[in-house]
Amino acid sequence: MSKNLIETLTGAFVLIIAAWFLMFFVENNTGVSVSKNHYNLIAKFEQADGVTVGTPVRIGGVKVGVITSEILDPSTYFAVVTLSLNDDIKIPVDSIAKISSEGLVGGKYLAISAGADDEMLKPGEEIKYTQSSISLETLIGKMVFSKANASSDANTSPANEQSATSEAKEVQSSVTNTAKVN
Repeated sequence: MSKNLIETLTGAFVLIIAAWFLMFFVENNTGVSVSKNHYNLIAKFEQADGVTVGTPVRIGGVKVGVITSEILDPSTYFAVVTLSLNDDIKIPVDSIAKISSEGLVGGKYLAISAGADDEMLKPGEEIKYTQSSISLETLIGKMVFSKANASSDANTSPANEQSATSEAKEVQSSVTNTAKVN
């Protein structure tokens, strides 16, 4: 009798530990909190490259939610992203949602820069101010090809050289401004 009781208690203990590990895994890998309530907000982006369902939402570098859906608005061709945020985090109406990257080769996440308005967004409302994903590959490609064109056009007229140089400066300025934004 005592042997069966010990085996039963050991089995129950193992099941409790397994359930705890499962909750821990789900919360850390999907962003879905088992213990917290959530509410949804919507953000529309012209370009949402790099973010998918499960991508973290961060404020000040701290994970406060996760992207739960991503669809295309057929009339505007904007990506409509639904965010699920922890219930205890309130977002001011004038906040900005932007798609940021963790580094040059890191993954992307959705960053919210909190505004200063006293009015807070209600569940289901839209974050009006957004900044789309910036394609580093496109910026580098423009810079490389504009410099290559500037070199090949060096033997042509001074007007073409001046045009290529101004285009290269414009791309370089764009890269610099992008770095300042991030």
